[in-house]
Amino acid sequence: MEVDTLKQGFPKVITDLPEADIQFRGVKGWIAQGESHQIVFFEVEPFAEVPEHSHDSPQWGIVVEGKMELTIGDETRVYEKGDEYFIPAYTKHSAKFLSKCRPIDFFGEKMRYKPKVR
Repeated sequence: MEVDTLKQGFPKVITDLPEADIQFRGVKGWIAQGESHQIVFFEVEPFAEVPEHSHDSPQWGIVVEGKMELTIGDETRVYEKGDEYFIPAYTKHSAKFLSKCRPIDFFGEKMRYKPKVR
């Protein structure tokens, strides 16, 4: 039997993690917290956009499902399932989501996102 992972979303072991307090409409995430970094498992709706911004530390990510347009510095490209990306520290970047999307991102800073207060 084939499982439709996009409709299923992340498994309970992920969604039981602390939910990130994310201020972008249509973006939800769960935090795996490390000593000096975070890994965030995102679920993003196709209308969501993340405006241009930068971080003090590097970011690496992979698209688990879906499609997004990511601009890193002056380069814009579409990333799909299985594509990886790297954003160096202090590099401006932004994203538009072209379908429901599930990226996983590693942030090289301890508190990129705070846990949502329940």
